[in-house]
Amino acid sequence: MDKIDLQLLRELSLRGRTTSVELADAVHLSTSAVARRQKALEDAGLIKGYRASLDLTQFGFCTTVVVQIALSTQKEAGLEEFERAVQACGNVLRCMLMSGSNDYLLILLVRDLQDFGRVHKTQLSRLPNVARIESSFALREVVSRSVPLEVFDRS
Repeated sequence: MDKIDLQLLRELSLRGRTTSVELADAVHLSTSAVARRQKALEDAGLIKGYRASLDLTQFGFCTTVVVQIALSTQKEAGLEEFERAVQACGNVLRCMLMSGSNDYLLILLVRDLQDFGRVHKTQLSRLPNVARIESSFALREVVSRSVPLEVFDRS
């Protein structure tokens, strides 16, 4: 991967719908050369896919909840059981296994506090092996990136 590949990745990560012509202008190559490079980056697994970034507030999902979960067991079977179950929770956008005092960090998107109450009662409280659930509500989003900008600063 060279500087041009990094430029292509940066452009695509910032503006996924950019055209081949716009990409070619940005990196000073022909559109066919850009298309070949982009396909190679996809084939190498550096580009996992393309997706639209939706404004979910337009769909009524206005509340982001950060949920920390501690499990009652650290055994592999208990972790796997929890992970299988959490995948079925439709309001969970992200779930990460963590180090520290909590085992998992979940990011949820709900309509409002009442909706979170429903999700807590019908989904989170039913997850297997849960010992403790701690929830925090985002007041405002300050930064939202899909890629840390340092990725593109390699020399």
